[in-house]
Amino acid sequence: MDLISTISGSLMESFFPAGWDLKRIDACVDPDPSTVTRRQPWWHAQFEPVPCQSLTDFDTMLGHEIAMTIRQSRDAGEKLILILPVGPMGMYRWAVFFLREWNVPCDHVYGFNMDEWSDAEGNTLPASEPGAFQNAMEEAFYGPLGDLTVPESQRHFATKEVLPTYPDRIGELRSAGAKLAVIFGIGRVCHIAFWEPHFAAEFDTEDEWKAQTHRIGAKLHPLTIEQNAITSFKSRTTLVPAYANTIGPGLFLGADKIIGGADGVLSRGMMWQGLSLWMTLRHEPTPWIPSTYMPTQPGRLFFLEELAGPLVAECN
Repeated sequence: MDLISTISGSLMESFFPAGWDLKRIDACVDPDPSTVTRRQPWWHAQFEPVPCQSLTDFDTMLGHEIAMTIRQSRDAGEKLILILPVGPMGMYRWAVFFLREWNVPCDHVYGFNMDEWSDAEGNTLPASEPGAFQNAMEEAFYGPLGDLTVPESQRHFATKEVLPTYPDRIGELRSAGAKLAVIFGIGRVCHIAFWEPHFAAEFDTEDEWKAQTHRIGAKLHPLTIEQNAITSFKSRTTLVPAYANTIGPGLFLGADKIIGGADGVLSRGMMWQGLSLWMTLRHEPTPWIPSTYMPTQPGRLFFLEELAGPLVAECN
């Protein structure tokens, strides 16, 4: 007896994205957690999943990867476009530490926040509000870098006015030789940024889906809202906006390098990201599961080993 055998006629029957095959998704999980890094045919030759034993290891290793990417681009005399998430966040402290320790100026870096909370029309919180992603980035990354920081004119945030300019701004930088690194987390329903799986129903072809660069006032899946209630709002679902401005696959699938993180472990064996990690690594790429495209690009996905399982039912 499980969800698949009891879903018919239940309130869950139309809850998941229409393109999800629950049996196929369940089959992504291997009873042996050590197999989670086993290479799949569609992975990029330079994609690597990196297990981390502890949250401290995770934050440090992910932060080091970000800082090293910034340093290497500077040493190469290249401009660097960073698409940046607010979540996970612990790595920014370590990225700042390494950049300051190495005395690496970041005036060659162009930051583009991948998303921001909004209403249905795309209006966002004032940048000074504690819940605004711009505020979080200023406090966690740009501010602590001090005199090494990214110039304010090179910081871009996903507001209603600025997000639609991302494709042209990034395109111009790329035409001038800039490299693009996409830093990301994986959502409960396997979104990247707030590009949700149910958007797939709107497009006739995969190519059309892949061409989408952004969306203003994107309608969020209920599991995305509840994920953020747990991780960011101390369980107060009523505080979580139902919409967000977000980049799309037209931007997050064009990376020279990806730097991903999955740290969704809670406590006492509880977690929210275990199945999402297995789906990302084991399910063949499909617009119905956006994160499945990330392993098709070069780079690394850092994850807490505990997320790989074993994923078994327990009574808590």
